[in-house]
Amino acid sequence: MKTKNMVTKIRRNQCIYLVLLVFSLGAMISCHPNDSIDGNGPADPNVDASFTITPIEGITNRYLLESQGDNVIASKWDIGTGSYSGSTKEEIFLPDAGTYNIMHTVIGRGGETNTSNLELIVPQSDPIAGNIIEGGKLENATDHAKWTALSISASGAELVFNEGSATIFSTQEWAQQGIYQAIEVVKDKEYTIDMLVSGGAGFSNTWFEVYAGTTPPVQGQEYSDNKIMGLSTWDGCATEAFSGSLSTIGCVKNANTDSVNNTVTFTESGTIYLVIRSGGQSYDPAGIMVTNIEMRGKS
Repeated sequence: MKTKNMVTKIRRNQCIYLVLLVFSLGAMISCHPNDSIDGNGPADPNVDASFTITPIEGITNRYLLESQGDNVIASKWDIGTGSYSGSTKEEIFLPDAGTYNIMHTVIGRGGETNTSNLELIVPQSDPIAGNIIEGGKLENATDHAKWTALSISASGAELVFNEGSATIFSTQEWAQQGIYQAIEVVKDKEYTIDMLVSGGAGFSNTWFEVYAGTTPPVQGQEYSDNKIMGLSTWDGCATEAFSGSLSTIGCVKNANTDSVNNTVTFTESGTIYLVIRSGGQSYDPAGIMVTNIEMRGKS
């Protein structure tokens, strides 16, 4: 009996020792300063984010971004429209002429990150998908001058051009204001229209509408020729704070398709007017801001 008790005691002590050993090893591993939280080994503060840009032969306005992949766990790119996850090789399409700051961020072992950037000059717009809106980014006075303010209401609403955007305000019930630009289009060619819009939550019985009509706008008159897209609290959007592409967050039906759709074609080549107008019964004091206005041939 004494021998049996001694064996039981030894086994119990062995179990306690093993538990303590496992706990100690776990504590040592979790406290190791150079280990990645993802278990990828020692942190690498020198992970290489450098890359090259090569035009893709035979295809206009398309470029290959290529970086080395050594010790890279993940890549993120920003070509001027916000960061997105990608691979070490990315093919991009830049339909508009201009200068772009291309940024590449890599994540290495231990969660370490590094960023590299290169400037890319796109010499000319893509003949099909290039933006035919002038001054669509509203960056400066030159861009602002491409637009005409449409004073629909005698008072209670105004349009303010900012550096990189325009904002429509309305401080009086049902007052509205707008902007427009004359554009040359081609018969039977399909175009897409889009822009970035943002606003607060203080709207009720409010609209923000985009038209592409052949009728010239008239100061002091509401525009209604060929509605394409927009926001409308009656239709269920702009009822809370919003920010994004109008094609994504909008809910106004296209007059040509009777559905939410941002495409348009014309039966004749010539001049049309892109008109943006907004107003309402109760308008958020911060107004509705718009930027990056685009109208492109569909490629």
